[in-house]
This record gives sequence, C-alpha cells and structure tokens, in this order.
Amino acid sequence: MSPLENISEKLGTTEPWVEKGGVHWLPLGAMNVRELATAMNGLHARFVTITAYQLPKEEGFRLEYHWDLDGQLLGFSFPLADKSIESIYDLCEAVDWIEREIHEGFGLDFLGREYEPLLLRQGETPGVNLRDAVAASNAVAASKEKK
Repeated sequence: MSPLENISEKLGTTEPWVEKGGVHWLPLGAMNVRELATAMNGLHARFVTITAYQLPKEEGFRLEYHWDLDGQLLGFSFPLADKSIESIYDLCEAVDWIEREIHEGFGLDFLGREYEPLLLRQGETPGVNLRDAVAASNAVAASKEKK
C-alpha cells in the first residue's frame, strides 16, 4: 500500500488523490475540518497553512488546508456556504496566526475561538479584503471619470 493510500484508509475515504502543482489533493466528502486535524495529528503530519479564496459572484468562500507528511504536501479543500468554519486552534496551535489573518482579511469566523483586537487595522471591521477594496476603488474612479 502506498503512503497516500495509507492516509486515505486512515481518513476513511476511497476517493482518489489528485496531484496538482506539487500538492496531493484528496476530496473528503462529509469529513469536517476538526476530524481532518485530528487525523493529521494522528499521522504526525505538520500543519503548513490555510489558503482562503473568495469565490466569484455570491458563491461564498473556499479554505484550503495544507499539511506536510514526510515531505509530501497534502491539500484538503473546504467550501464555505456561510462565513464560518470550526477552528482547529485547540488541536493545532500553528493555525493561530493564519486563522486570525483570514478572520481579519475575509471576515470569516473560526468557531470556538476568541479573537484579540484587530492587528492590521485596529478599530476597523474584519473582512475588508482586497477584492472589496479594489471594487470600491474602481467605483470611485469610474464616478470621477463621469464628472
């Protein structure tokens, strides 16, 4: 059995791994992020980061959790129907900084954790991400051109 097949077995899935851009991706079906973190801890995998995407139109967000296991980068994607997902901070302290950054930049809530005051923009509302800032800037520029 290959190492990736071994991981699939431990995660309880028969879905095939897909390699893209040096990352091995595995669809998890109904597994939630806390179950994934528990399983990755059990495999002695190292948490790497979370990548957040605001999807086009009103499709919501997607979070991609990246883990390293024996030099192989593993990726797991979680689409968000609303603006929240369970925190794994209590299971993996390494996520502290990136969960806070995503909370501040995208306004996503990591349920089950408390947040310190905003680090990047004290006093501002979380979630003023780049896409919103660019859209607002473009709207202002367009209104000035019409005058």
